[in-house]
Amino acid sequence: MNRFRYGAYLLLLVFVLVITGCSNSSEEKSEKTASAKEVKGTTGLSKDEISNEAFKELFPLQYNSYKKNEKMEDTKYNGSVKRSKYDPDKEPLLPVLFNGYGFATEYNEDRGHVYALEDIKDVKRINDKSVGSCYTCKSTAVPQMIEEMGDDYWGANFRQEIWPKGEAMGHSPIGCSDCHDPETMDLRVTRPSFYKALEAKGVDYSNPTKNDMRSYVCGQCHVEYHFAANNSEVTFPWDNGFKPADMYEYYNTIAKENGFEKDWVHNISGAPMLKAQHPEFETHASGTHGKANVSCADCHMPYERVDGKRKITSHYWTSPLKTMDTACGQCHGDRDLDKLKDRVTEIQDATVNALHEAQDISTSAHYYINKMITSGVSPDKIKQAQEFVRKGQWFWDIIAAENSSGFHNPQGSMDSLRESVVQSNNAIRLATEELVKKGVSIEELTSEIEKAKTAVQAESVNDKKKDHAINSYFPAQQPVAKK
Repeated sequence: MNRFRYGAYLLLLVFVLVITGCSNSSEEKSEKTASAKEVKGTTGLSKDEISNEAFKELFPLQYNSYKKNEKMEDTKYNGSVKRSKYDPDKEPLLPVLFNGYGFATEYNEDRGHVYALEDIKDVKRINDKSVGSCYTCKSTAVPQMIEEMGDDYWGANFRQEIWPKGEAMGHSPIGCSDCHDPETMDLRVTRPSFYKALEAKGVDYSNPTKNDMRSYVCGQCHVEYHFAANNSEVTFPWDNGFKPADMYEYYNTIAKENGFEKDWVHNISGAPMLKAQHPEFETHASGTHGKANVSCADCHMPYERVDGKRKITSHYWTSPLKTMDTACGQCHGDRDLDKLKDRVTEIQDATVNALHEAQDISTSAHYYINKMITSGVSPDKIKQAQEFVRKGQWFWDIIAAENSSGFHNPQGSMDSLRESVVQSNNAIRLATEELVKKGVSIEELTSEIEKAKTAVQAESVNDKKKDHAINSYFPAQQPVAKK
């Protein structure tokens, strides 16, 4: 009996040694390293590590999925191919709507996060006056820079100080340390504007859940913002809420009281304008999935099996339409995914059609106001029309700048675009009444507007499109001095 037990023990020992030997294969090493380093406090990295490559050996599976962001692929309405947003099939009138602002010179489709540094450095909107805030959501060096420079970071010159400093620090494009503590790999928010905005909105963020953090890390950058008047600090307009009307009210009250009135003065209408950024966090929070407590990562970073074995969170930040089995299928397993994709496309088609309608009406409104100015209509009436066009374009742009083409909040998006049409038409109606009194031919005006739109769209050189928005009939309008 003892001899049997001893033999069994030897057999078990041999089995253990064989298993241990097998684990030395490169594949098993990868899995062992990735799992071991996920234990809190065991990475061995410095708390100040900002190089994405420093995480490669420790987390090879996640790193490889992150590198997929280099793929140049598109869905119907979104993707990562570098091209102008002035595409005739997408947003052909942007050089008119943003006339007098940098976005009229160059405004491109959003590319993958791995191109963030390349794109911000090369885009023609960056000039000798650009400030540090423009760099805030592009580089892993930003948190450390803010810690070192304090509030001086925001207004520092982009080209002369911020970019050289980032290069010297060995910055990476948006990556690991932006969302993870390098020492523990805990999720974290690294951009202070996010928590400041939640506090102003009255949200208690002192003890967020992991699910909260799976949206917070995205929400620190995928948001609407402006640069504070006193120091250019990135500031979110959330005091009154996340909806377009809430944020517009913020800009007309709180922001104005703090010295911020506008992003630029429109070169055609002379109106003080607001430029919406990319409010995915706000739009999602007000939509069906957000209200159901579905996080950003649930759809855009779904779990995946690597080599059919290890389960990881994908770091391929892309449209869920490219990964429907894992992104959508986890919750909608009872649905035909092809039909579900068709439904998404239907929503986006309807939103984009409404977007183009609102875009066209807003464009016309700017030209009507231009004619009010050149025809000598009273300043009070012009100012009233300018407020209409400012509001109309805001409710259009907050949806145009949001990267889901309406899907994050279908009903809210359509409501916003309807409001845009109402406000832009208010401007046109008021202008028409005043221009008729001045003897202006509305038929001629309409014809000249269409000529200007056509000239903009016909120009093949993108950064020259904006120049065709102005002509002898519609002269450029300089900012009106404050009284």
